[in-house]
Amino acid sequence: MSTHEAHTNPYEIDLDRNPANYVPLSPLTFVRRSAEVFPDYTAVIHGPIRRTWAETFTRCRRLASALEKRGVGLGTTVAVMAPNIPELMEAHFGVPATGGVLNALNVRLDAAAIAFILEHGEAKVLLTDREFSPTIGKALALMPQDKRPMVVDIDDPLGQGGDLLGALTYEQLLEEGDPAYAWTLPDDEWRAISLNYTSGTTGNPKGVVYHHRGAYMNAVGNVLTWALPHHPVYLWTLPMFHCNGWCFPWTITAMAGTHVCLRRVEAKAIYDALADHGVTHMCGAPIVMNLLVNTPEEARRPVPQTVKMMTAGAAPPAAVIGGLQRLGMEVTHTYGLTEVYGPAVVCAWHEEWNDLPLEQQAVYKSRQGVAYAVQEAIMVANPETMEPVPRDGVTIGEVMMRGNITMRGYLKNPTATEEAFTGGWYHTGDLGVIHENGYIELKDRSKDIIISGGENISTIEVEGVIYGHPAVMEAAVVARPDERWGETPCAFVTLKPGAEATAEDIIAYCREHLAHFKVPKTVVFCELPKTSTGKIQKFVLRDQARAL
Repeated sequence: MSTHEAHTNPYEIDLDRNPANYVPLSPLTFVRRSAEVFPDYTAVIHGPIRRTWAETFTRCRRLASALEKRGVGLGTTVAVMAPNIPELMEAHFGVPATGGVLNALNVRLDAAAIAFILEHGEAKVLLTDREFSPTIGKALALMPQDKRPMVVDIDDPLGQGGDLLGALTYEQLLEEGDPAYAWTLPDDEWRAISLNYTSGTTGNPKGVVYHHRGAYMNAVGNVLTWALPHHPVYLWTLPMFHCNGWCFPWTITAMAGTHVCLRRVEAKAIYDALADHGVTHMCGAPIVMNLLVNTPEEARRPVPQTVKMMTAGAAPPAAVIGGLQRLGMEVTHTYGLTEVYGPAVVCAWHEEWNDLPLEQQAVYKSRQGVAYAVQEAIMVANPETMEPVPRDGVTIGEVMMRGNITMRGYLKNPTATEEAFTGGWYHTGDLGVIHENGYIELKDRSKDIIISGGENISTIEVEGVIYGHPAVMEAAVVARPDERWGETPCAFVTLKPGAEATAEDIIAYCREHLAHFKVPKTVVFCELPKTSTGKIQKFVLRDQARAL
């Protein structure tokens, strides 16, 4: 603002922000409010464990206090390796309350990837569930002694197997904390709240940094998008490590809902939870939807209430949506990426579409949709010129977003951050079209990322491993459509002259060097199609994979 404007604009005179009229936005507000307003409502269900909001807030305060005493403060990373259990939910509040940054680890990753993330993110403390001690033990052994975090074991009574690796348990850590710890919000809403690693197209994952403002905004965005009532009962089928559970630890807490924890995503456990706890809402990748639809009749239990399910990514097949509707479930289809806090686009439904033939409804449901109310804008544009493509549903461009639920950037990676934000928009790397009504529809992924069961798999990483096999001369990996997982890796391999290897040999080799969800399910031996300049034509291979 110019000095002249300050003197001539009456709204800029003696009307400054102050503690009474301006507070930095942070989801830390939500847990305090729920504990104060609804102290005796159930916050957490985990097996036999029931905790109220008052008890949960006390535990979050103890965690923050104990971590602070152990040296966690502004900008300190605290990593957590755990399934969907109360401790990980509590860490979404206790860690950022110290000024620290929460790094929820993907429990499906291998030791080398975990070691890289712990070192790159400079984790000072690691809270780890004992079930994952074999992987964590190997990861710590791969790290230099001076870079290893302090290890705290989560000794969940519902966990199975695994050793205790640390000097103390999570419950012992809480005992060190003050239940009356001063609950303070960040001094700046732009402060980092969490760190999420995403599979890049190059080998090592990139660390996506979220801020308090964005976490608050997307929690509110989820409430608005789903018209979430007070006290929803939410079943944790979506991994809490995935984009901070799409911000739902904060979302459900804002509405003083009940977090129903689930260590494993299994059909019986889901049906039991739906029936026993009156679950009203859940999220998950299409694989979870398939699981529910294809559960044998004898393994199901009747669910009297309507259950709302949010899914993301590629549109679920019409048969799956129909199967869920017959089970009394309503599906909301969203789209997003780690870089935009999970879901940022929704296929917002128009009431009048209910009167259309089912085939036309399926066409509309297959579109990713429009930006969340809390995201400023979405466009499909030519990435070179930044010119929006026509709204014809045909012209392909790159999907781009901007607004408050967009990451700060990639940790310690200014080049990737600058590239991602070229022209003042976040470039998703996803290719799509935009229809006349402004709804976007994905067509392909320019990054060649495979999304299998909701998890991102870098084709370049898988190819790198296959190239390490002594018999392999060339390899290319593409997505193959899969009814259960959405997509799985399909490897096309050319062997060295005179060398021999079977598909089973290649798959076994990959299993030794990759997390199991990244291992190709299919291997095809052939000459790889190439352009005149020698580049492998992946679009040809994708067509072949679809035809298999």
